[in-house]
Amino acid sequence: MVLLLGVDDSGRGPVIGPMILAGCLIDEETEKEFKRLGVKDSKQLTQKRREFLETLIKEKAIDFHVISISPDEIDQKGKEGIKLNEVEALAAAEIINKINSASNAGSSKIRVVLDCPSVNRTAWRNTVMMKVDNLSNLEIICEHKADVNHVAVSAASVLAKCQREKEMSELKEKYGKEIGSGYSSDPVTKKFLAKNLKKHDNKGIFRKSWKTWKKANNNLGQKKLF
Repeated sequence: MVLLLGVDDSGRGPVIGPMILAGCLIDEETEKEFKRLGVKDSKQLTQKRREFLETLIKEKAIDFHVISISPDEIDQKGKEGIKLNEVEALAAAEIINKINSASNAGSSKIRVVLDCPSVNRTAWRNTVMMKVDNLSNLEIICEHKADVNHVAVSAASVLAKCQREKEMSELKEKYGKEIGSGYSSDPVTKKFLAKNLKKHDNKGIFRKSWKTWKKANNNLGQKKLF
C-alpha cells in the first residue's frame, strides 16, 4: 500500500507573524473521502470551512505534523545566509523525517508531494532530500500548485493556514486588531507597523529582514531628523 504525504506552507510573505509548514499523511481511501468532503487549497475556502475541515483532517489522517517558524528565527537564518526557500526546505525535511519515522508509517511506501516555493523545482527538491534521513521508502515529488492538484497537499495547506490564523488571532488579542493580516500589502498592517515599530521592536512579531520593515524603520528615522 502506498501512502500519500502532502506538505505545504502558509505565511511566507507577511512582515508580521510566523511562517507555518504542515504535513498530512493519508491513504488512498482517505484521499477519496477528502475529495468528497471538499478538501481543497486553503485559499479557495472560507475561514469557517477551513476550521471545519481542519478538525476532520486531524481526525482522519494517519499522521500530521505542523511547524511554526517565528519572525526571529527567519531573521536569524537570514543573517546566517540561509534564505527563506532553504528555511522552508529544512522544515519540510523535518516534517518528512518526523512522519516517516513514526511506527505506523516507517515501513510503508510513501509518495511525498511538496508544494514548491522556488522557481527551480529540481534544486529545491534536492535541498529537501539532502536533509531527509531515510529515502529508501520514499518517492519525493516537487510541484508548483501542488496544493491545488493533490488532495494530500490541500489538506496540509488547510492545517498550515488554520495554524497561522490561530497564531495571528493570539497576536491580535495581545497587540490589538489593528495588526491586520500581517501581510505587507495590507494597509491595516502597514499602518500598525508605522505606528508601533519601536513600541514592539523587541517583541519578536516583526520580520526585520523584510523590505517593508526596513522601509518603515527608515521613514521613522527620517521623521525624527526633521
